[in-house]
Amino acid sequence: MFESLTDRLSGIFDKLTGRGALSEDDVNAALREVRIALLEADVALPVVKDFIASIKDRAVGHEVMKSVTPGQQVIKIVHDGLQEMLGGESETLNLAAAAPVPILLVGLQGSGKTTTAGKIAKRLKEKQKKSVLLASLDTNRPAAMEQLQILAEQVGVNFLPIVDGQMPVDIAKRALQAAKLQSIDVVILDTAGRLHIDQTLMTEAAAVKKIANPVETLLVVDALTGQDAVNIATEFDGKIGITGVILTRLDGDGRGGAALSMRAITGKPIKLIGHGEKLDALDEFHPNRMADRILGMGDVVSLVEKVAETIKEEDAEKMARKMAKGTFDLDDLKSQLQQMKKLGGMKSIMKMMPGMGKIGKQLANADLDEKIFLRQEAIIDSMTPKERKNVRLLNASRKKRIAAGSGTTVQDVNKLIKMFMQMSKMMKRMGKMGQGGQMPDMSQLPPGYENMLPKK
Repeated sequence: MFESLTDRLSGIFDKLTGRGALSEDDVNAALREVRIALLEADVALPVVKDFIASIKDRAVGHEVMKSVTPGQQVIKIVHDGLQEMLGGESETLNLAAAAPVPILLVGLQGSGKTTTAGKIAKRLKEKQKKSVLLASLDTNRPAAMEQLQILAEQVGVNFLPIVDGQMPVDIAKRALQAAKLQSIDVVILDTAGRLHIDQTLMTEAAAVKKIANPVETLLVVDALTGQDAVNIATEFDGKIGITGVILTRLDGDGRGGAALSMRAITGKPIKLIGHGEKLDALDEFHPNRMADRILGMGDVVSLVEKVAETIKEEDAEKMARKMAKGTFDLDDLKSQLQQMKKLGGMKSIMKMMPGMGKIGKQLANADLDEKIFLRQEAIIDSMTPKERKNVRLLNASRKKRIAAGSGTTVQDVNKLIKMFMQMSKMMKRMGKMGQGGQMPDMSQLPPGYENMLPKK
């Protein structure tokens, strides 16, 4: 997400930070380029004008010109402006009401509404320990009801049984009654969508809202539609009234205009963002973290949260003990590879690391083959338990057997062994830190899985 804008802004600010002093003309020229970059990212013109005007006074003022690091000061001002444009502070789902808490999802057909309902249910169940009832109000598309039922089964939450012939308002009433009887915490009502906004859609959604009296009325909108997403949000808010927005397919939106324009034009917060088809690919929207990403500063907080969710505490403690003893083996490496996959792979991690954006781009341009994780796991699985414990047993004949068993080459096996030896050495040095040793030389760490790069 935001790749195009990040690249443009990085180039602009590289010129500023490369200078010891900045004139007013330098800053004005940079802001003109920022303006063009935002417009090319499909940010609405009024939003761009207000943004540039809001940061110009500070950027060309005494605060920057007399600063020891004027280039960095300009970047900070732009960062703060982006954060404000995106909404300032993050706003989470409002569940402050007596159970069952109704959440109404509205939006056009194809925006990912039904899948998002399943994602929210999974998030509420796992992160907030809430019981959830999913109810489909889409009487126009029977497949939508069946899809939501399947999602409910996958997530492990309740689903309102389908009754043929019932209208959306009746289904909403039945869902709330069923939730009360079953002591359900949250009811998610998935309304019907249309290919475009029409009066029937709005009337139906308004009638359901009146009956359900939802705490949250969330518009699910596809980020790939750019400025159309903002127009859709304005229409729904004007005719129904929404409390927030969920942007889907943000992972496929390289420009980011919808996210950057949404709050400024509609006044409604982006509460959640979808970034993939998997049911766990839904995150809270944090304006400050998104501003960091846009400016290539990474997103360490989100990375740490993701690690905490993915890696079990006992596994982390076990690995720490192995590191301290210097007993890292190939089974441990396999575990690390599996955790890397769960975190989204090397590209995903690189994007969240401060200062690693350009390296991540270079890896992307080099057509990074994330399937290397699968091949490396296959190689390790083709070894005997003794070989995984003691890599020095791997002579030429054993390597041939392992390569044949994993469907790889001896060269692939050698690359894995080399990477393992480097990581093992690194682990031993890190283990010594807890015993009064010196900080290890980070340059000895395997350089970004260089063996993932395609052969020339």
